[in-house]
Amino acid sequence: MKTSPGPPVIFDARRRAARLARSERLFSGADFLHDRAAENAVNSLEVILRDFPDVVDLSAHAGPFGRRLADSVAASRVGAVKTFADPGTRAAPGAQPLPLPDQSQDLIVSLMSLHWANDLPGALAQIRRALKPDGLFMGTLLGAGTLKELRGALTQAELDVRGGAQARVSPFADGFDGAALLQRAGFALPVSDVDRVVVRYTDMLALVRDLRAMGETNVLAGGCLPLTRAIVSRAAALYAAAHAEPDGRVPATFEIIHLAGWAPHESQQKPLKPGSAQMRLADALGVQERNGERP
Repeated sequence: MKTSPGPPVIFDARRRAARLARSERLFSGADFLHDRAAENAVNSLEVILRDFPDVVDLSAHAGPFGRRLADSVAASRVGAVKTFADPGTRAAPGAQPLPLPDQSQDLIVSLMSLHWANDLPGALAQIRRALKPDGLFMGTLLGAGTLKELRGALTQAELDVRGGAQARVSPFADGFDGAALLQRAGFALPVSDVDRVVVRYTDMLALVRDLRAMGETNVLAGGCLPLTRAIVSRAAALYAAAHAEPDGRVPATFEIIHLAGWAPHESQQKPLKPGSAQMRLADALGVQERNGERP
């Protein structure tokens, strides 16, 4: 009997864990995306009037969610938030079994990490199994529009200098697939929404410094030729030529996909028919698109 092949290996889990671990000392200066994701998650918890005694935070960086929750009215309804010290557990979801017993958690949060999963449905299924019936999952991952300016500049620069180009920016998920992915993993009442953020930088190199501080630099599996000084210089020039604003600063787009779903339980309401929703999740929660500026 032939065995079906596993999911393709897109990311190097060990390299990702090492990059995330190295970023810890720099992260506090570049935590704005993670803080934004944590703020949105906590805002959602504030309107869910129920208790969550057993809680785990699987976020790439655990600090932002805990800080936002501590300042929230929801804190009294949420138990002590458990985290994992091992970067491997937080860095690449699904790369190893989730160290949680089945049906043990009321709430699981995973912010800014799931876009590094080689098997995203499998990682979500592990989370769903760890939730108690009627337990809640809240997560975020970067979406397809993320770093579109950087992707184009690096690709064209490498073509110009080397005559060929390799992938340098991760293939991010399409935000419109979020609810379907949750449903495939066994969640009930899945919700997905997209938050687009444009951050302005002095130049492309300032953006790259932030990405390193977040632990979000390239960890695609397989060999990869290093970027030369000539390629980086060419990419910076192309980035500025294509995107610089009148004051000389350049924009970088980030697309944050927000996910929420419940472990099935007989008490849950029936989902609406597809296309019958009258309001976007962002509108219901009062979330607005905002722009930022970085040095």
